[in-house]
Amino acid sequence: MAEKFVSERNLRFLLYDVFDIDSLTQYPYYREHNREIFDMVLDTAMKIGRDLLRPYFQEMDKNPPQYVDGQVKVHPAMKQFMKECGEGGWIGMNAPMEVGGQQLPLMLSFACKFIFSAANYSAMVYPLLTDGAAHLIETFGTEDLKKIYLPNMYSGKWQGTMALTEPQAGSSVGDIMTTAEPTDEGYYKIKGQKIFISASDHDAVENVVHLMLARIKGAPPGVKGISLFVVPKYRPAEDGGLVFNDVSIAGLYHKLGYRGSPITQMSMGENDDCRGWLVGEPNRGLACMFQMMNEQRIDVGLGASGIASAAYYTALEYAKERTQGRPLSDKDPSNPQIPIVRHPDVKRMLLYQRAIVEGSLSLLFQCARYADLERVLEGEEKEKYSMLLDLLTPVAKSYPAEMCILSVSQALQVLGGYGYCDEFPVEQHYRDVRIHPIHEGTTGIQGQDLLGRKVRINGGKAFDLFVEEVQRTMDLAGDQSRLGPYVKALGQALEDLKVVTGYLVDLAGRETPEVFLADATLYLEFFGIVSVAWQWLKQGIYIVRRLDNHPGGSEADLFNGKFYALRFFFSYELPKIEGLAERLSNNDGLTVEMKAEYFSD
Repeated sequence: MAEKFVSERNLRFLLYDVFDIDSLTQYPYYREHNREIFDMVLDTAMKIGRDLLRPYFQEMDKNPPQYVDGQVKVHPAMKQFMKECGEGGWIGMNAPMEVGGQQLPLMLSFACKFIFSAANYSAMVYPLLTDGAAHLIETFGTEDLKKIYLPNMYSGKWQGTMALTEPQAGSSVGDIMTTAEPTDEGYYKIKGQKIFISASDHDAVENVVHLMLARIKGAPPGVKGISLFVVPKYRPAEDGGLVFNDVSIAGLYHKLGYRGSPITQMSMGENDDCRGWLVGEPNRGLACMFQMMNEQRIDVGLGASGIASAAYYTALEYAKERTQGRPLSDKDPSNPQIPIVRHPDVKRMLLYQRAIVEGSLSLLFQCARYADLERVLEGEEKEKYSMLLDLLTPVAKSYPAEMCILSVSQALQVLGGYGYCDEFPVEQHYRDVRIHPIHEGTTGIQGQDLLGRKVRINGGKAFDLFVEEVQRTMDLAGDQSRLGPYVKALGQALEDLKVVTGYLVDLAGRETPEVFLADATLYLEFFGIVSVAWQWLKQGIYIVRRLDNHPGGSEADLFNGKFYALRFFFSYELPKIEGLAERLSNNDGLTVEMKAEYFSD
């Protein structure tokens, strides 16, 4: 297995050059930190990735969780990892210090999550979910809930989950049937079932805390009648101990990939003794849960990018070592074979992977910077970054989720037959990465969210802000002559996006929602390609500066490679929007008119 799974130098380039994380320390919330601390955190994250996560990557896949005597048993390394996450402050890195967090920038947290995901995605899921669930309690919970749950969750002693999905509802959250009956004791009695709940039971922690959606009896139908509850596996008792809370595991799913983390079916209230505590206001649960859902959606993009990064470095190492064939212009069979990295088609596949991984990661860091600024600013500036983050969330989730499948596929292709065998880890990366377009809202749902809501709310203000952000980058890049062709290409792509968006928004007023949103997923793809081209141009400004300052050596090799990846994206990927624009400008309703009966044999 390849020793390298991420590029530390690229992470530092993004953090310090492109997104200027140091500038955040001027704000009181981040004032206690500096470059030395940021570097120390990154170094430690890399050490954990190498020493605690990567060694168990394949072992956890081959020995998945088991359901034994009513308890899910996971790999023993996860107990040590959760302990390390708690003691080292990795859970709640960006949470306020007063609730047990480290108050570090989200950009740095993203870098660490990327490292952990690349090292061992299955392991990363455990603290990731705990962080999101704890943040929900921190934001919307009562003081009593915060006092009980936050210390135990941020310490890694208790696992957190998000429990939304039900057998009959799936992605249609408004159709959930889990009920919550009020009592005069300050809690609700919970009854129902949940499916596909990650890390919802395991022996690496003392307790599991579910942030669960349920419907209070008598609540309105649909999403307007959903409330949010804390539902622990073991509830705190008056004597300070823990009591079983009537939350049982009804089944353990056996998955295609990321097998090291359990996904279960849960049953609550079989003995009429499952208790839940309300988080936020009654019937406002979905609005609260969207905080965690949106955080998790961006984390999905990070996870996919991390997996694709690990696959890329395996393919790169293999391509440098594997000899096969000769240059196409060399017809002499007596000459030695050459490393396959010298073949143009292999270089194309490697450039594709690098362009996708590093472009996706830049877009995710862009979202993290918006979130960091949203936290520390007020008024119109705060609103601006909030709207930009909201707009880009479905893009930052779906572009990496979809494209990193193709990226890992290219890594497998570089290895050829070996890539298809478990002698190398790429086949596992391929299985692991396939979940990302599905969980936390499918790509289809993200497309409908972007086109149906995000680009239209407030008269399209968020979309206009996005256009301004891209234009600002083009203005800055315009000072670099080497970037001229890419400024021009992005300018045309942005204009195409504006035209297509205008056409579709107008279509919404003339056609049914079915026709308007029929190709929302294609619009999401279009938007994603333009967004990543923007990020490559943004990186290009600093790539050219670095090349001007480092004309030779390993630094020049790194940034020449990045510049070729930029060129590749603009030459190979950005032109794909032309076909998308043509399709999106045709509202023939083909998929709407197609009848289900026509799918018969």
